[in-house]
Amino acid sequence: MPTPIILDCDPGHDDALAILLAAAHPAVDLLAITTCGGNQTVEKCTLNARRMCSVAGITGVPIATGAAGPLLGSLHIGEYVHGVSGLDGPAFADPTVPEADECAHDLIVRLLTEHPEPITLVPTGPLTNIALVLKTHPELGPQIREIVLMGGSTERGNDTPYAEFNIKVDPEAADIVFRSGIPVTMCGLNITHQALATPAVLDRIRKLGTPMGDLCVELLTFFSASYLKTWGFTSPPLHDPVAVARVIDPTLVACIPAPAAIETTGRYTSGATCVDLHHLTGEPDNALVAMTLDTDRFWDLMIGAIASYE
Repeated sequence: MPTPIILDCDPGHDDALAILLAAAHPAVDLLAITTCGGNQTVEKCTLNARRMCSVAGITGVPIATGAAGPLLGSLHIGEYVHGVSGLDGPAFADPTVPEADECAHDLIVRLLTEHPEPITLVPTGPLTNIALVLKTHPELGPQIREIVLMGGSTERGNDTPYAEFNIKVDPEAADIVFRSGIPVTMCGLNITHQALATPAVLDRIRKLGTPMGDLCVELLTFFSASYLKTWGFTSPPLHDPVAVARVIDPTLVACIPAPAAIETTGRYTSGATCVDLHHLTGEPDNALVAMTLDTDRFWDLMIGAIASYE
């Protein structure tokens, strides 16, 4: 039986490919796409989710707008990576897939309440929507099978020296999620930096010879230029699909249990994920921390998903 999931995202180039993977693979049942502010404003992120679903022909999956900003403070957006639209590169026509009538919070709550089995939440953006659901409806915890997120790092950050972008945008929300007692798998920069869209990968996608393949090459070409300019990467890491891949096939993503805490007040370290890999603190394990990616099989999975679209 496929695993029911809700993809909570902030598209974003890598979120866009995560949508394609989640909708295409039979191992998961994509119940909904919810959005939050992050890579761009929440309005632009919702529009981008609708754009990707429209060009891919993904219908019947509600797309709901969620939190416009973090629990505290103002929104810090990733325009320096994803551009003014949040999905710069290709030219998109107006989307045909509509926005849901419900907001993200209400949709997540309803699905958790009504679905006959626990649902896996896959957040690939800031964790604001998930934290709000956990705070307002703690009784729904048993209806959440696990939270498999893209965020954090066992090493350095990418938005500040020690903070990964998704966690930095809303560290208070991340703190709520990691302390919730719900099973959490953290796919951080240390593993997503293994999922590099190299020239050989782009060539494989280009050789599909499909409109969707060409669109993905355009997205990744823009993304590549951003990563080269900002961080000096010659090939960009495809962060968010790694979390989806972990749900589809856990053997692709090797994890270890560890205590993980979120720094919310540090002058230089706010938003850092403090992962105790060597159990020095004596704190109990509260997360599975992704460490190693089967890169070849990951790209076979991702390119196979892209190939499934015309």
